[in-house]
This record gives sequence, C-alpha cells and structure tokens, in this order.
Amino acid sequence: MKNLFGSRSNNKKRNAQSIIPFRLNFLLWVVGILLLALAARLFYLQVLNGTAYKAEVKRSDTSIQTNNVQRGMIYDSRGKVLVGNQTHQAITYTKGPDVTSADLYKIANRLGKYVSVSNKNSRLTDRNEEDYFLADKGRLKQVLKHVKTSDSDSDDNKYNKALKYLSAHPSAWHLTKQQKNNARIYAAMSGAYSLSTTYIKETGVTAKELAQVGEHLGEMPGVKIGTAWTRNYPQGKNFQSFTGSVSTTGLPSDEVNSLLSQGYSRNDSVGQSYLEKEYQATLAGSKSQTQVTTNGGNNVTKEVVKYRGKKGDNLVLTINAQLQKRVQQILQQNYSAAGNSYSPGVYAVVMDPNTGAVLAMAGIDRNTKTGKQTVDEIGAINHPITMGSVVKPATVMGGLMSGVITPSNNTLTDKPIKVQGIAQKSSWFNHGGGADMAVDAPTALEVSSNSYMMQVIMKEGKMHYTDDGPMTLKPTIFQIERKYFNMFGLGQKTGIDLPGETTGYEGPSDEKHIGSALDLAYGNYDGYTTIQLAQYMSTIANGGNRMRPYVVKEIRGTKSNGELGPIQYVTQPQVQQVISAPKSYFDIVHQGLYLVTHGANAYVTAKNLSSMKPSVSGKTGTAQTVSDGHETMTLSFAGYSPSKNPQVVVALAIPGCTNDDGEANITMAKQIFQAYWKIVRSSSTANDGTN
Repeated sequence: MKNLFGSRSNNKKRNAQSIIPFRLNFLLWVVGILLLALAARLFYLQVLNGTAYKAEVKRSDTSIQTNNVQRGMIYDSRGKVLVGNQTHQAITYTKGPDVTSADLYKIANRLGKYVSVSNKNSRLTDRNEEDYFLADKGRLKQVLKHVKTSDSDSDDNKYNKALKYLSAHPSAWHLTKQQKNNARIYAAMSGAYSLSTTYIKETGVTAKELAQVGEHLGEMPGVKIGTAWTRNYPQGKNFQSFTGSVSTTGLPSDEVNSLLSQGYSRNDSVGQSYLEKEYQATLAGSKSQTQVTTNGGNNVTKEVVKYRGKKGDNLVLTINAQLQKRVQQILQQNYSAAGNSYSPGVYAVVMDPNTGAVLAMAGIDRNTKTGKQTVDEIGAINHPITMGSVVKPATVMGGLMSGVITPSNNTLTDKPIKVQGIAQKSSWFNHGGGADMAVDAPTALEVSSNSYMMQVIMKEGKMHYTDDGPMTLKPTIFQIERKYFNMFGLGQKTGIDLPGETTGYEGPSDEKHIGSALDLAYGNYDGYTTIQLAQYMSTIANGGNRMRPYVVKEIRGTKSNGELGPIQYVTQPQVQQVISAPKSYFDIVHQGLYLVTHGANAYVTAKNLSSMKPSVSGKTGTAQTVSDGHETMTLSFAGYSPSKNPQVVVALAIPGCTNDDGEANITMAKQIFQAYWKIVRSSSTANDGTN
C-alpha cells in the first residue's frame, strides 16, 4: 500500500509540473500575438497612412472666431445723444479655415440670386471685377490661351499675366449686371480673414431677401443672418462734421497697414475723422470670441461662446447741443451782413475760461466760386486767419512784461508812423494825422490804436523812432513779438483733443519783410485759428492760466438697459502755462477790454455791447486782407462775460469780408453771449461786480 500511495503522489507532482508550463506558454503566446497586433496597427497608422492622418489632424482644428460689437455712443454735456447706433438685420459671412477661391465663387453666385448689393454698399473696383471673372476656372483657361506662359511659371505668375491681359483688353470681356452683383459679394468674402465675420449687406436688407437667404442657408456655408449697427444723429447730421465719420467698407486704404498691426481686421469699421478717429479704441469696444471646432475643411462641428464681447464705451462731451445749434444758427443768420461775396467762411468758439471746456464750436465753410455754404464746425481748429486788432491785448501784455511800458507809465501819442522805405501806417481813425492824441494802454485798446502797438514794438526792438527816420529794427523783433503771443496761445497748437489742429501761419521774418513786424503788432500779419483766439482770451480772462481746450468731458460705460453707465474717466482741466506777470499788468488789460465795450471815447469800437447784462469785456478786430484779388477784411471778436469773475469766452472770426459798417462780428458776439446765458447758465446767478 505504501508503494501504491507513493506512486500516486509522484504522479500528482508530475501532472502539476506539466500544467504550469502550459499555462505560462499560453500566456506568452497571447502576449506575443497582442504585441504583433499592436506593431501591425502602429505600422498601418504611422507608416502606411501616417501622412493622411496628419492631414486629418490639421483639418480638425479649434480656432477663435471674432465678431464685432456695438460701437460706443457720443453724448452732449446734458446727456443728449449726438451720435447713436441704429440696428439693422444684415447678411453676414464667416470665412472657413480652408475655403478656396472656387468655394467663394460658388457661394457668391448662389447668394447673389437672393441678395442685391449696390455699389453704394460695396464699391466694385476693376480689380474686383477681374478677380471674379478669373475665379471661373474655364474663363481663366480661356484667358491663359492669349498670354505667353511657360512650364516654369507658377500659378501666381500665370494668374498675374491673366490679370494684365484683362486690364489691357477691356473690350474682350465684360460682366453682366447680375455678375457685377455677384462680384461685389465675392469681393467682400475674399477680403475676410479665416474665421472672421464680414458684412455682405448691412443696411437695406429687404424682408424678401431675409426670407430667401434663410431658406437656403444650408447651401451657402458661412452665410448667416445677423445684426449690424450704423451711426445715426438724433440731434441732426450737422454734428457729424464735428464728431467725424466711421468707415463702412472696411479699413481706410491709407491706414490699412497701421491698423492691421494694431490687431484690426481688413473688414472692420473704424473712425475715419475727428472724435470717431481720436477715440477709436474707446468707442470700438471688445469683440466677442467664439471657440469654433472644424473637421474636414469647412465643417463646423462645435461652437462655444468664450466671451460675449463688450460694447464700446461712450463719450460725454463738453458741448451743449442746444447752444451749439443756436451758435450755428447765429452765424448763418448774420453772415451775409459782413459782405461775404469773397469770404471763405465764418467760425466761432464758446469756452469756459477757467477749465478750457469747449461749450460750442460752430462754423460755415463757403465756396467762394459757387457761394455754396456747408457746416464746418471743425474749421475753428484748422483754418488760420489773419485776425486783426483782436490780438492787441497780447501786444500790451508783451510791452508790460518786457518793461518798455509800466502800469504807471504807459502813455504814448497816437500818430501816423512814418519810416523811411516803408509805406505810412496809422490807426483807423487817424490816417492823416488830424486826430493825434495821447493815449494810455487801456485807452489804446478802447480805440484800437495801431500806432500805439507799433510804438510798443519799436521800443521792444530798441528802435528810437523819429518821423521819416530810418528803420533800425532787426529780424529778431519777430521772435520777441511771437514769444509773447505764443505765451497766450496765439500761433501755438492748443492741444485740443481733436485730430487735425493746425499751428497757424507765420509770415516771413527776414530783413526784407522787417516792415511787417509793425503789422504783426496789431494783428495784420500772422494767422491764427479761432480756437487759439478763444484760448488766448481765456488766458487773459482768468488772469494768466493758459488752459488746454477739450471737448470730451467723460468716458462712461453702459448700463444693462442701454443708458449711460459708470464713469470710466473724467478729463481734468490742464494748465499748459502760467503767465508770470503781476496782477497789475492784467488789470491794465482788463480795464482796456472793459472800455472797448463801455468806454466814452468817440472812437470806442464795441459800444453796442455796453447794454449786455452780465457785462461783456472784449476786443474787436479788423484786418486788411486780399481775397481773390479783391480788397477785403477779417472781422473778429474775442471777449468774456461777466467782466468780473469771467465764466464764458466767445471768440469768432469772419475772413474775406467787404462790409464792416454792419458790425456783423459784434452782432454775432452779442447774440452768442445771450444764448449762453439763456441756455447754459442763468444770468441771475452770474457774479458781476461791474454793473
């Protein structure tokens, strides 16, 4: 039994030993087969079909699609909308990542069946027509038969040769009316970036067009029905000449490269002029961003809104819309009284002398050949004008600051100035010398004495004047005069927050023109803008602080209900220069400006303003000019009110006039002051200690 049991035990051991290797071998075989399968699969994916799968991965991509948002609006100082947005249903196109010109041609032809795009909406150029014509492969082949090509020519070279052929043979091809419509659509689509949205038609889309496009959207990848915004002007389109315009056909051609470098797309609408341009970044807002996943070319598989965008911030101006309209009306109503047959325009500025805030800026541009008049509010910053005697307070201040006259010793004799080699020059009331009289500085301003100003300049130039004596002034006198004028803002850019401001005009300053230094003293030589005139008078009115003019008071966001939102930025008044002159100097000039409107001298120049309440102080100007070969004059005015504690400055100029008897400049000034006190502030609250 022992042997028997022992035999059974040995058999069990041998069976167990034989089973273990079998299982291990089986597992090894399974693993080996799996490794072979994996290797085969990797070989198939990476070696046999690697290129195809790489291309597929590239075709499956996630990108960010951007869309425009509503532009910020522009408000006047009291919250009235000057420039708003009007919403329109629009036809849009979003360009896919791998769209070819053949795809665009096909989509444009289909969309052209349902949508009519006028040349006004999208201007069609010769190149646009040629590109559309050659987008048809059959037509391209036919054209290439007429040009010399070689096997070494690239497709681009062949295409360019085809373009040259079409340009040189315009009679050999043409587009029908329908094809031109399609070409406009094709051009708009071609100009779009990958995954950027452009407008095919943003205004004037009819209900029929919307219905037909909506019915066939599946046939036109990328075409959608969307929303567009265009600018509107609730207070009238006249404000557009001040606020500026926005491009409607993409980036302006002369600024494309600059704007592209700033991240704009070719089809974006941007500000083209004035406030719209100056504050483009503020008004534009932030585009919405949508994450788009595409698969196999143009097929969009997923869209996720990552950022809904932010409407542009709003501008709140210092301009009072009601006052602006009234000032513009005053210019129009009184312009002809100046004798404007040869006049190129009239301009006016209303400013707060203590802050530099521009309350109104009006203007008229007049075509001297046709007589046509157009609103030109911005002309106040870019039309230099020879202003005349209105600059004489700056001459007096220069005389006081240079020490050639003093508050206690400033009396000179008004008489004709006779210098060898120079035509006689005199005051308007004393051409023949029959009205010679002693005048102090305030009286010289009251009667607008040219002779007084010329004598001050000769003293500054260290010239000892004698009748019929030699001219001994040196050209450096021009620098001396302009130094004082510049201090007050005349002949200097004011720095107003509008593009396009000009410095003005400086006449020649050499020995040959030395006699003109005398003309410069009383405003009959250099040219200044109306905004400079307003800044200059504000500097005198407030006692020596040259304030930077500005038209944007605040930048504000938008509430959810569309109303003005929280303040983002407030413009702080900026002092550009403090005139380092004692109060006694300004008192002399202030006294003279008060006498201009309230004086008792027989030659007082603005007596018609004496009845104004609150009182007005100021200076009139008449410059002798030539317009189109005719003797003309500039009629100007700059003044402030109240005479004590000034709160408003009015400056205006009418170049090229023929009638100073009508006192159009004084009438305009009077009515503008009245409008200010009626519309902006109550005259009963004015602190005027002079009445």
